[in-house]
Parts: sequence; structure tokens; C-alpha cells
Amino acid sequence: MSKVILSLVGVAVALAVLSMPFAGSVALAGGNKHAAEAVQHAKEAVEHGKAGHADVLVKHAEGALKHAEMAEKETKNMHVTEGIKGLKSGIEHGKAGHADVATKAIQDAIPHLSEAM
Repeated sequence: MSKVILSLVGVAVALAVLSMPFAGSVALAGGNKHAAEAVQHAKEAVEHGKAGHADVLVKHAEGALKHAEMAEKETKNMHVTEGIKGLKSGIEHGKAGHADVATKAIQDAIPHLSEAM
């Protein structure tokens, strides 16, 4: 009888160990999709800003802003709110043709937006 119990305990332990990686991936998948999209667009905006393409920076920053605003509605996260401020500043400077200042504002917004991912 004790061999059966030990065998069942062994199976339970094996299942627990095997399910750990899956449980971790589920937790990561539960992040905010809109925040992730906002970060991706913001990174693309930064790349174009570094190349001096203020007009393309604005397009990506506006996409990032759209997703960040949706993330804010879902999460009520103060970091997202700060990220939105940075994106708006970047868009304003980008529209004025100041790619360098716009790039810096958006770069500063990315870590805040990442907090909600």
C-alpha cells in the first residue's frame, strides 16, 4: 500500500513541476495588450525620430497614444497616465518638426507604458 501512495505522490510532484512553466506563461500572457501595442508603436516612433523623420514619428506616436488611452481605461495605472503625457508632448514637438525633442519625450514615456504590460 505504501508503494502505491509513494507512486501517486511521485506523479503529483511530476505534474506540479511540469505545469510550472505553463503557469508562468499564463501569467505573462495576462498583461495589458493595449500597453504592449503602445510600447511597440512608441519604439517605432523613436526609431523614426532618431532618423529625423518627425512626420513618421508623429504617426507612430499617435498610434501609441490611441493604445495607451485604451490601456489607461483598462488598468487605471498612474504609469500609463505619465506615458500618455510623454506621448502627447512628443506628438506636439513632432508636429512642430522638432524630431529630437519629440524623440526624447517618447523615449521617456516608454518605461512608464511598459509598467502596464
